[in-house]
Amino acid sequence: MKCLIAEDHLLSRRILKELLSAEFDCDVAVNGQEAIDSFVLAHESKRPYDVIFLDIMMPEVDGLEALQCIRALERNMEIPHALAVKAVMTTALDDPNTVFKSFNECEADAFIVKPLSRFKLIKELRALKLVQ
Repeated sequence: MKCLIAEDHLLSRRILKELLSAEFDCDVAVNGQEAIDSFVLAHESKRPYDVIFLDIMMPEVDGLEALQCIRALERNMEIPHALAVKAVMTTALDDPNTVFKSFNECEADAFIVKPLSRFKLIKELRALKLVQ
């Protein structure tokens, strides 16, 4: 399976990639615009991502804006909802408003508060039916 990690913090990026690389072929983006560009390139090469991990606070385009753009691109590409990329928001912000916005306005599939751990990742990936 294929995943995209969009994270501007080097250590968080490394940890997430290390935790995911046993199950996924991981690509990395350092900001929201790179995540959007990577999403488009993956579809153009007919190798779309199964899941995207988006940090909320990133430069240029934040994770919430990036996900809104990705969901709009999916609608334009007429990708059925059942085949849409799974989106997991990651953040140090344990703020109910951010959680609400992630799910209701940006159509996120999961939300993980940092620090990241194998337990948190596996729990969400199982809930999304991406691992057993």
